[in-house]
Amino acid sequence: MSAPGQDRVLIFDTTLRDGEQSPGCSMTVAQKLRVARTLAEMGVDIIEAGFAAASPRDLEAIEEVARAVEGPTICSLARCHEADIAQAARALAPARKKRLHVFIATSPIHREHKLGLSPDQVVERAVAGVRLAREFCRDVEFSAEDAMRTEPAFLVDVISAVIEAGATTVNIPDTVGYTTPAEMAARVALLRSRVPGIDQVVISAHCHDDLGMAVANSLAAVHAGARQVECTINGIGERAGNCALEEVVMALKTRADHFGVETAIDTRGLYPASRQLAAIIGSFVPANKAIVGDNAFAHEAGIHQHGMLANRETYEIMRPEEVGIHRSTLVLGKHSGRHALAERVGQLGFTVTDVELEQLFVRFKHLADRKRQVFDADIEALLAGEAGETDMPWRLQSLHTTSSLGEGQIPSAAVALMGADGRSVREAATGDGPVDALLKAMARATAIDFELVSMRVRSVSEGEDAQGEAELTARIDGVLQAGRGVDTDIVAACAQAFLEIINRVSRQQGSRAPAWVQPAATPGHASPRASASG
Repeated sequence: MSAPGQDRVLIFDTTLRDGEQSPGCSMTVAQKLRVARTLAEMGVDIIEAGFAAASPRDLEAIEEVARAVEGPTICSLARCHEADIAQAARALAPARKKRLHVFIATSPIHREHKLGLSPDQVVERAVAGVRLAREFCRDVEFSAEDAMRTEPAFLVDVISAVIEAGATTVNIPDTVGYTTPAEMAARVALLRSRVPGIDQVVISAHCHDDLGMAVANSLAAVHAGARQVECTINGIGERAGNCALEEVVMALKTRADHFGVETAIDTRGLYPASRQLAAIIGSFVPANKAIVGDNAFAHEAGIHQHGMLANRETYEIMRPEEVGIHRSTLVLGKHSGRHALAERVGQLGFTVTDVELEQLFVRFKHLADRKRQVFDADIEALLAGEAGETDMPWRLQSLHTTSSLGEGQIPSAAVALMGADGRSVREAATGDGPVDALLKAMARATAIDFELVSMRVRSVSEGEDAQGEAELTARIDGVLQAGRGVDTDIVAACAQAFLEIINRVSRQQGSRAPAWVQPAATPGHASPRASASG
């Protein structure tokens, strides 16, 4: 694979691998496939679908994405270990375009405390990993984990060696979010001036946001000559997250005069992708989030509003339509038909199949029966929550809660859930409030022990009959799990959010990884790792 033109930057999306490693952001195979299709429609160049050696579920997800998604190059991560590389190659076998992404840590602190290897041994393993990967795949990326804390001279040696061994992309990760834009630019410039053959490969940047500079560092790398950026939707990822795809793409587009490059991303898909991912992982997008937050294009200050009325460009450097935010005065109701709903869905930037539209229409009618008017935000909430999955271990049949005020009164809840085998389980519980009692009853019915870590609720749209959106985070077996629910009844929304958590945990418990699979380090940070050495 040759380097792209000097005016083109490749977008390498790692939402399904690095992003999913963020606590509470795990996805099912079906959910990963759904996100991958959205990324493909948006024009992402490379999709890193997972770390094949991390677990059987990861391997299965990569295989499904490789088999079903056309357009982008499908990628799997692997350590510079023979077993990892073989697993990744197996997972990628169905892909029309594939990439093997191998890595090893190069910084002194990682060499000494994690690997126990000398500099020469690190170079030896890096070269062996790249050469083995090339036997399976012509497109091979090499990552020097913790590159920005690696001695510059040693990094030059490693990158020179892997390029000679056949790497077609070399990634310079800021694994712990430590560097600054000036340092990142200087490091890329150093490699371009001292590494033989560097002009024949793609230089990539993978930056974390621990100091809030992931996007700035990625842009600095591009300005210095990098032609691939590794990023995630909404910037999700372990610790403070990764470089946010929507931010780096819009920065390159809006400031094309400065950077002089372009991407293949259809930016109208950014907002729908953001909302879809937030719904899948059970998370709100912060209102002040750049590009896709609710306030990104809101203007309240009087002087700003005056300027906007005179000329939008006074306070808007981008138009909301550019990122897929569409607002309309068209209000749907219970008498609206499929055609009107389908047209509005398209105007909002979402793509659905005929089957998905039929499922959406049923939910829309159910909502319209309880609301006088259905707004764009309501439709977006329905679209985002349309999981399209049939393998739900548990379904909520009914719930009844009571609240209380006054001495001697105890809030309570009664629920009925149906398991995948068709059996119905009824349970009841009391609690500090109706939601507390509800969660306890649902946990008792499904035999799950949990600790509620956080609960957030908000109104999706306006009016007294607005839908409420609930986001719950719970700790189960020491792992954070998140869920999201939307309903005109906020207690029912909390039930849906907790049901999503229960179903995710039930699936995970039904497909435990083999004993040899343990957490691992990756180019971006610490992540899944097979315990075998070698």
